[in-house]
Amino acid sequence: MRLLNKKIKLGESPLMLDLSDQVSRIAPLNKPVLILGERGTGKELVAERIHFLSKRWDQRFLKVSCASMNDNLLDSELFGHEAGAFTGAIKRHKGRFERAEGGSLFLDEIATCSTQVQEKLLRIVEYGEYERLGGQDVLQADVRLIAATNADLSGMADRNEFRADLLDRLAFDVIHIPPLRYREDDVVILAEHFALSMCFELERSYFPGFTDNAKSQMLAYAWPGNVRELRNAVERSVYRQEALDEAVDELIIDPFAVPWLSKEDAKAESGGDMSVALDNAENMTDQIGALEQQLLLDALKSSRFNQKVAADKLGLTYHQLRSQLRKHKMIPLKKYIEHS
Repeated sequence: MRLLNKKIKLGESPLMLDLSDQVSRIAPLNKPVLILGERGTGKELVAERIHFLSKRWDQRFLKVSCASMNDNLLDSELFGHEAGAFTGAIKRHKGRFERAEGGSLFLDEIATCSTQVQEKLLRIVEYGEYERLGGQDVLQADVRLIAATNADLSGMADRNEFRADLLDRLAFDVIHIPPLRYREDDVVILAEHFALSMCFELERSYFPGFTDNAKSQMLAYAWPGNVRELRNAVERSVYRQEALDEAVDELIIDPFAVPWLSKEDAKAESGGDMSVALDNAENMTDQIGALEQQLLLDALKSSRFNQKVAADKLGLTYHQLRSQLRKHKMIPLKKYIEHS
């Protein structure tokens, strides 16, 4: 039984402690920072921490999702525009850089910015200058720029898909957020924090906890959506729990799973057991494919469906393992976990 308590540690794995140290060191400097991480790892939260640990903590912290706007709208939103700059621009508009003066500006998904926007960002980072769209006055910007993406910016720069000079200036320091599959020590801690928050939202007086089965389930899953996916799964499982005084025994990870479909039907739809597939293979190509499937499944089972460990057992990287699982249509793994 856990009483509601907001003083919950959100991570204590060595990787997260190292990341916190790096954030604490870079925060006081008035330098741009680039945050890299997979979807759902918490890039925006890291950016907020950088701002509030900096000397600009009492100034504005603004956020822009670059992927949510087309080129012209993003240009106007970042740098502002003058009246008459384009059809519908009836008055001057202050951009985010102007409104964030003295504070910090977080640009999420910066890899989606057009070449034109990248060029303007380069000028701001290099000289602290910019112009409103349709304007001629050169404005000065005193703004801490924090950018983030889940894309491979170095590879994009090599392919001339992202300005290498802008990348050089943004990457005064790069913060790599580790995905959740490399932070097993944090999974249960985060899950309990999200469960407590959900109980508070549901006006429940306490959270009865997770059973060992639920903990094993969350540790066996790779969480491709990282912390965001974990939070959704935990909150979904808590709110669906009917016996409020009993610990949660199973996480509802896949909300698309059909509840009335029997396990036998699910197995039939997924192609059946891998060993049966091997026995029924008619030619060499089929046998090789079935054998690969069996090797993948054996490695996953022996690793309690921890995909990183399974990849190591097979001599593969995590991404190579995921590629093989997709090749053999073994994703999602929930059906194999249930039948193991």
